[in-house]
Amino acid sequence: MASDPPAKFFVNHGLVTSRTDIQHLLRPILKQTVSYRYLRGRELVAHGTGWVERIVSDEPDMSTYFTPISIAVNVDSFEHLEFETRPDQLLVYTLVQGDERVVIEFVPGPTGDEEGPAAPRQLELEMGGFVQMELLGLEGPQE
Repeated sequence: MASDPPAKFFVNHGLVTSRTDIQHLLRPILKQTVSYRYLRGRELVAHGTGWVERIVSDEPDMSTYFTPISIAVNVDSFEHLEFETRPDQLLVYTLVQGDERVVIEFVPGPTGDEEGPAAPRQLELEMGGFVQMELLGLEGPQE
């Protein structure tokens, strides 16, 4: 009795070759800030942090690009995706094409414990050099 093989099964790590599965696995990083490392063989060629604007497949005219400002991933630019779960339960994605790899990691938001000049802050208005004035509207005749 011949039957179709069952769909592949992954738990917390795996090597994925299906374009549909790759696109679904990458979906959580869409519209998120991620860090990336581009490796050729064992050599680190480039790295940075950027905002994932698009994840597509079946769009042969769209390139994959990684810049510090924006990232677009065309699933068809890669042979496969390797993923693993870090101890903090976030995923590390490795997109592979030949001997080139792009490692993508989610950059978690601030925890509130960060300090120093690089720590994220809420926008504040410095009021030190301003004088507060109250302007009254025109009033009717006094009685």
